[in-house]
Amino acid sequence: MVDPGGQRYESMVDKQIRLAQERGDFDNLPGKGKPLPGLDDPHDEQWWIKGYLRREGLSNEALLPPSIQLRKEVDRLPETLRGLPSEQAVRDAVAELNMRIADFLRSPSGPRVPIGPVKVDEAVQRWRAGRAGRTEPVRSSDTAVRAPDPSPQQTSWWRRLLHRR
Repeated sequence: MVDPGGQRYESMVDKQIRLAQERGDFDNLPGKGKPLPGLDDPHDEQWWIKGYLRREGLSNEALLPPSIQLRKEVDRLPETLRGLPSEQAVRDAVAELNMRIADFLRSPSGPRVPIGPVKVDEAVQRWRAGRAGRTEPVRSSDTAVRAPDPSPQQTSWWRRLLHRR
């Protein structure tokens, strides 16, 4: 830098950089002469979050809203339970998931995704069936999360009228 009087002014940082260059500390650094990674990528406001997740080996699911995270976890539950060694471990895993679902339902946020507690006994039955080696197809009525049956109090008056006919 040059001050108005024509004198050269060098800050402490600039001096340290100049001395390091003179010593050759910046020679032969890894990546020298190569383009910066991601320089030509399209602009992404969350580039640093995605880069952090990639470096740490984490899934991008951490960026999803809690309702979708829980729904995905419920959908993957049979595969998760398949690897557990005992019925008590299955019950504990389902109870822990149900506790997180209940916590979410107390103060929901994000998109509305139908989610409810998993029935422990049904999950244990499916786990036992998988352990026994039976390969029965899972019927749609046997899913872990069931949507609540619409009762007359929850449906509109005209839908109730249509169902009576």
